[in-house]
Amino acid sequence: MYFTPGQLIIHRNVHRGRIAWVRPGRVVADDERGLLVWIARGTPVAGEVAADGRGMRAMPFAEWIEQQPYRLAEGTWAGPPVLKFLPPGAHHSVWWFRDDEGRFANWYVNLEEPGVRWDDGEMAGVDIVDQDLDIVVRPDLSWRWKDEEEFAERLRYPDHYWVADEAAVRAEGWRVVKQIEAGEFPFDGTWTDFTPDPAWTPPAVMPAGWDRPPARF
Repeated sequence: MYFTPGQLIIHRNVHRGRIAWVRPGRVVADDERGLLVWIARGTPVAGEVAADGRGMRAMPFAEWIEQQPYRLAEGTWAGPPVLKFLPPGAHHSVWWFRDDEGRFANWYVNLEEPGVRWDDGEMAGVDIVDQDLDIVVRPDLSWRWKDEEEFAERLRYPDHYWVADEAAVRAEGWRVVKQIEAGEFPFDGTWTDFTPDPAWTPPAVMPAGWDRPPARF
């Protein structure tokens, strides 16, 4: 299944069969290298919150486990625009962040289970499982781990956490670090000067079908 350049699709994160966040984006490219998606500032998004409106990161994980029922709260992507690249079959994606002037700021390696695509005709997308541990990469290729404390905290609750193999997640991270330090694709300057099509304005509201059941997981 391939998506068409310019097509609006839904990028979603799934936790134990529940949708954790939703981000519509435009397909930049989809080929043998992978899927490249643009998320514009002002894009309508959704994220899982507890009944009192707090998100998972606003409380200890032990407290989050007890905060049911959960719901999806709609909002707006207020951060800088981001380009997301999902290599086929990879246990990570790579994101290009911009500054407020639209210039390339840094890469972000999101460790995750490989995406599962779906197409309902009217709407299509890709679902992943975010594994929480990340890598921030500066333009000079220096790097650091991100969210190590969150990762360690959640691993203490295996009956509720969606990551089963800590070693596999870290091994994937180290594989990507080798690419980073060698300046290999996609850390070779590719797409750092990307400019989106001016016609790719964000949808006014979440597209119909954004909350359909997860494709897997």
